[in-house]
Amino acid sequence: MRSGEKATLTAFEEGVVELQDVVSAQRLFGEPDYLLRILVADLAAFQKLYDEHLAGLPGVGNLRSTLVMRTVVEDRGVPL
Repeated sequence: MRSGEKATLTAFEEGVVELQDVVSAQRLFGEPDYLLRILVADLAAFQKLYDEHLAGLPGVGNLRSTLVMRTVVEDRGVPL
């Protein structure tokens, strides 16, 4: 994020909530500021989401992407 001002963070988070392809969003301590998990049909759909929506969200200064190659362990929940 370019700015840590409350209004900027609130506007960013409200924008993220509106994006249906964002299946999870978390604010983090340290770098990066946010972790978004995105589910799209293909790379072209991701590029469109990135170019038309993510890059234009309030406060965004830098975006880094990682693509999942293969899921080894799915979310298991909390161990007992």
